[in-house]
Amino acid sequence: MLTVPANIVVETFIEGGWVMWPILATFFLALCVILDRLVWWLRLKSIVRPSLHEEARQALGTGDFETAWRLSQTTTDPYLKNLAEGMGHARTSMLAAMQLDATHLIEKSEARMWVISTMITLAPLLGLFGTVVGIMGSFSFVGDEQLAAEKVSGGIAEALIATAAGIGIAIVCLLPYNFFRKRVALLRGSLERWINHCELLVHSAKEHGHDLEAFASRKPCP
Repeated sequence: MLTVPANIVVETFIEGGWVMWPILATFFLALCVILDRLVWWLRLKSIVRPSLHEEARQALGTGDFETAWRLSQTTTDPYLKNLAEGMGHARTSMLAAMQLDATHLIEKSEARMWVISTMITLAPLLGLFGTVVGIMGSFSFVGDEQLAAEKVSGGIAEALIATAAGIGIAIVCLLPYNFFRKRVALLRGSLERWINHCELLVHSAKEHGHDLEAFASRKPCP
């Protein structure tokens, strides 16, 4: 029962002409990147610990820098690692160190996204190219009355298959691409709020006599 649909797919692919091969390549390339990004985001979600974030913020606000530092050293949470980077460079600029570290995480979240964006544009163009090739092949047989009907219909079918495949791949890629772009925007906003909040808490603790710079001088820089 499964051989019939499989044969139909293969036959349709072959009827689409040689342009279907680069279109198929764009699909597999985009699929690999989509799976890579999906794994990356799932892994990020698994290591984020919101409860530890709250503990770290409370420690910063009360001037308990030792606890905040300990929390940042006992986890792979990127937010707490970001805090450790800032605390380790408090003698120079905590804010700058945290922002620089955050840019590295943002760059990782955006890695290879350009591939999906390129495939969204390239796949329909390849489909359009297949359309032109198919129609050109059709018109080359117009003068032959015996072959005209068969060849013209075959060329039009080739054109439609290639176009449909290219547009279909673009649609399939567009949805996860926009989803990942939204996740990147949310991550960027979340990191900005985290950094600004930590900076405010450190300033608040300093007003109550707790000096992070003095604490940082006793700790090695990351």
